[in-house]
Amino acid sequence: MAKDTETDRPRKKMKPGNLVVWVILVLVMIGLGGFGVTNFGGGITTIGRVGDRDIETTDYARALQQEMDALSAQFGQPITFSQAQAFGIDQQVLRNVITRTALDNEADRIGISVGDATVAAEITAMRAFQGTAGLFDRETYRFTLERNNLTEAQFEAGIRSDVARSILQGAIVGGFTAPPVVVDRLAAWAGERRGFSLLTLTEADLPAPVAAPTDADLQTFYDANIDRFTRAEAKRITYVALLPETLAPTMEVDEQALRDLYDQRIDEFMIPEKRLVERLVYPTEDEAQAAKARLDAGEVTFDQLVAERGLTLDDIDLGDVSRTDLGAAADAVFALTEPGVAGPAQSDLGPALFRMNAILAAQETSFEDAQETLGAELRTDAARRAIGARIDEIDDLLASGADLEEVAQDTGMELATLDYIPSDAPEGIAAYPAFREAADALAEGDFPEVIQLDDGGIVALRLDEIVPPTPIPLAEVRDDVAAGWQAEALAKALATRAEAIRAEVEGGASLGAYGIVSVTRAITRDGFVEDAPETLLPTVFAMDEGAVQVIAGDGFTGLVRLDGILPAETEGQDATDLRDTIELRARQALAQDAFSLFTNALSNEAGIKIDQTAINAVHAQMN
Repeated sequence: MAKDTETDRPRKKMKPGNLVVWVILVLVMIGLGGFGVTNFGGGITTIGRVGDRDIETTDYARALQQEMDALSAQFGQPITFSQAQAFGIDQQVLRNVITRTALDNEADRIGISVGDATVAAEITAMRAFQGTAGLFDRETYRFTLERNNLTEAQFEAGIRSDVARSILQGAIVGGFTAPPVVVDRLAAWAGERRGFSLLTLTEADLPAPVAAPTDADLQTFYDANIDRFTRAEAKRITYVALLPETLAPTMEVDEQALRDLYDQRIDEFMIPEKRLVERLVYPTEDEAQAAKARLDAGEVTFDQLVAERGLTLDDIDLGDVSRTDLGAAADAVFALTEPGVAGPAQSDLGPALFRMNAILAAQETSFEDAQETLGAELRTDAARRAIGARIDEIDDLLASGADLEEVAQDTGMELATLDYIPSDAPEGIAAYPAFREAADALAEGDFPEVIQLDDGGIVALRLDEIVPPTPIPLAEVRDDVAAGWQAEALAKALATRAEAIRAEVEGGASLGAYGIVSVTRAITRDGFVEDAPETLLPTVFAMDEGAVQVIAGDGFTGLVRLDGILPAETEGQDATDLRDTIELRARQALAQDAFSLFTNALSNEAGIKIDQTAINAVHAQMN
């Protein structure tokens, strides 16, 4: 345990004075309200000890909860403690708290401490403790600590230890430099470029096309790849549903209600003629007139006038406008029968030239034409209200013990069964997010209950059985099997052809004699080659100059020849930036390694004692 106090993940280097201060702040603020971290197994207050320093139970619990919250945020859903354990979160957190405690123990031993003024400065600077005026608020401070089961003495002692620990850590990781020879070698490796020629092979490059598969071929391929043609484990779910789209056709709609709705939304059905217009405003009428005269004389274009004003076309674009939108300029603009420039005319910003680019004809939809659409909307809305009014009735039936078949018979709800597989593309009733969420959570023995869908419908579910993974009959997936066989057969044929071409090229033949060759003059290791597999560049950078290799990937077969090896650039901004980046990363790696070695040594020297019973008590609270 003592030799494994840090994870292998690279961490950003923080300023020593801020490193764990913010960690403590985050831990305090993550909202542990309601989470029982104050009483584990009665009087368990520590989970172990490093040297003379106890590892507080609450510190371990808070750190564990913080990591679980972070993992939940990453996955977009709550993560259980069992799932967190599967990711090794508990062991990671334990290693981290051991490391922190070892640093605290060493800081105590060598006498690193900070005064009250430093602690006060850290606390008053924390935004979580500031009031509405942006200043430290004593009452906010007290309330926040109380809400998180912390006393002021506990919190301030934590801040004191935190700052002392960060001072010690800063002394450990500071001052490292990367050896120049290491930076040089890494820069030469990372900046090396290679030029290559690539020949991509297709079925057209084969001496003969791949033959069609026989029934025996398909059966053999199906049997060999049965996992590809097996339905995943499914939940067989029976459900009853009442959806607005099902009920809507039975709803009656009053014609007067239709006319009222039409009148309310008349702007949607009576759209006046509009114009696509740009407006170029001038400070004075004289300037606008002078600009129009130059335009009419052909001395300038409208776009040039826009540029003279220091504007872009986006700046002057009004979009599609009606007469009422243009105000005093409406007559001039709407007098144009084809694209052109009108004005000068007054606008709300002053005299302006208006360029009309297109005429959008008026659109008028009569009540008779809109009646069907409006009727569908009103019937659907009425269906939603009718469904909402029946929720209590259906809830009561389910609560009284009626099964879904009886509910369907008594209420007219649709009764159906499906095999639900979460990974399948959602369709039908499973396209509703609320249905999928309920189906995911559905377990054996759960009683059906009404679930409201986002369109106003309702559904209730029952788990009938878990259907194990089941092979799909060959007859049902014959086309997919044939496509898979064809792809595999083609890949094998192309690989054989590629090896034959490789032998001929190595014997002196030209690579270009076998098809169109794409040439890349120089590319680095982190470059990108469109439509090529990811293995291409690693292969290229492992080849000797002049060598030829077959490259194969998903749906890709080709040959690559290494044409040249170019050393890394040593001059210019790109070369400087590369060296700076490598030097920084090397320095950080050295500092991290030193920190890890130091904390391991501290833990070994001080000695670690872990109370697994106390840890288990914390874990029990997490479940």
